Amino acid sequence: MREITVQEGEISRPRPKKPPAEAPPEPKVSAVRPTKKQKELLEYIEAFIAKQGYSPSYREIMKALQYSSVATVALHVNNLIRRGHLQKRDRSARSLEVLNPTVMIGSKITPKQLKTSEEKWLVEKVELFFKEVEQTPKVIERELDQLYVLIGALKVLGLDGASQAFISRLTDIKKKHEDTQYVA
Repeated sequence: MREITVQEGEISRPRPKKPPAEAPPEPKVSAVRPTKKQKELLEYIEAFIAKQGYSPSYREIMKALQYSSVATVALHVNNLIRRGHLQKRDRSARSLEVLNPTVMIGSKITPKQLKTSEEKWLVEKVELFFKEVEQTPKVIERELDQLYVLIGALKVLGLDGASQAFISRLTDIKKKHEDTQYVA
């Protein structure tokens, strides 16, 4: 039931509540060419993603394109989103995605091939590290973690034979020091 309030002899009734006005949805205009500045921004974002594998932060964009503030970056990014060139995922950091990329990501990324001398040097360095760990009386967990990382790096670089040999040595280290307490 609605209240009726009386003030100095007048009777007033509350006005019926209107539903809140909904903001009209922003129209997404597709196929609208970006301005010169927006195109420059779009190309930078594409190149950054192709090189790094993730999108740049607004501050990185600001510094790279020499904008005066992060707000300028946000303005251009929001316009590119509205025009249908960019998309943001879940309002999270580094979540910009180019909707119609012109840079083919797979064609730009080429793994660096190691020279034979570089492979030999790397395997020798890993060998030295293994010898140091094998000679210690107690196993330090941090050192084991580093050995796992080194073996993973060898695999990523395509040195599968060396990584397999080091995996068997790592297993031996773990067996040899099973009774020994791990030192953190």
